[in-house]
Amino acid sequence: MKITRIETFAVPPRWLFCRVQTDDGLIGWGEPVVEGRTEAVRGAVAALSELLIGEDPRQIERHWQRMTKGGFYRGGPVLSSAVAGLDQALWDILGKSLGVPVHVLLGGAVRDRVRVYGWIGGDDPAQVADAAVAQSEAGLTAVKMNATGRWDPFAPASSVDAAVARAETVRAATGKDFGLGLDFHGRVGPADARRLLRALEPVAPLFVEEPVLPEFGSQLQALVAGTTIPLAIGERLYDRLSFQAPLEAGVAVVQPDLSHAGGISESRRIAALAEMYGALLAPHCPLGPIALAACLQVDFATPNFLIQEQSIGMHYNTGGTQLLDYVVDTTPFEFQDGHIERWDGAGLGVQVDEDAVRAADARAHTWRNPVWEHPDGSFAEW
Repeated sequence: MKITRIETFAVPPRWLFCRVQTDDGLIGWGEPVVEGRTEAVRGAVAALSELLIGEDPRQIERHWQRMTKGGFYRGGPVLSSAVAGLDQALWDILGKSLGVPVHVLLGGAVRDRVRVYGWIGGDDPAQVADAAVAQSEAGLTAVKMNATGRWDPFAPASSVDAAVARAETVRAATGKDFGLGLDFHGRVGPADARRLLRALEPVAPLFVEEPVLPEFGSQLQALVAGTTIPLAIGERLYDRLSFQAPLEAGVAVVQPDLSHAGGISESRRIAALAEMYGALLAPHCPLGPIALAACLQVDFATPNFLIQEQSIGMHYNTGGTQLLDYVVDTTPFEFQDGHIERWDGAGLGVQVDEDAVRAADARAHTWRNPVWEHPDGSFAEW
């Protein structure tokens, strides 16, 4: 079996898919994307494809080593995301060639279903409680929201009070046992993170995500020591070595993105590393159906799994395009009591609607994340 063709497709709202074809007709799908940097990742996939064309797709680890280490300059979000999508596609082909789901190839399932959560925004405090209730009524048992909007370098006490009041509103509307994740999104500086975490403790969040920017990782140990809230980190970390220091600092939850952090291969290793520190896995995935399917395959087979992010109905998915628009059969993604049931389809276990994907790519799109400013005109973290 040899790889004969690799294609990429930029599809709304902000995703990039890749298709890997073999000489015996097997097709694997992956989702290599850095949101807002689609063109760069597309070019990286094209460059890495030179290492794969003509090769046996089943030699996944060999290809992963060559793609990640074959260049003198390595790593970073663009290259790691390109590797991630190709890695997903290779696992998809391997599973299809053997007639088994990827989770079987990872050692077999350790659970029958995966708990998932949905996004409810949070930049604008209006209607977050209603949005949380709507997600609950749709069958979810947990949501995540941005804890704040734009955050000043040293925020006034009123900003802290407003963030707490917003979280309290959601907690009151959903009950104390409903899962509530709060995302600081790297907007909050280390000093204010200490203040805000302390003030949010009575709300009892499931976790606080990205309490500070990844470059302030040296502050994590102090933040962990100063709060009872579990801290989560990882959407902007791209390999297992980057997770070691946060784990040593005591973070409770790791959130590698399987479309950024080297795909199924590396994220599986990150989960195993986290298990050594008693930390749990909650993969980051505000993306499309292929990325979510890859995450679920890992979740099914990972002992220290906590909860899975998914973007069905997510507020970023504007323009009428949703995750389910790109799959033929949507039943694998149905919620049952806040969970997605394990499925046994071969490979990643989803059938991509290739006609829909090609049509979407032909329409072209460009998504960029917002660029925020403080009132004085200086740059503000989004």
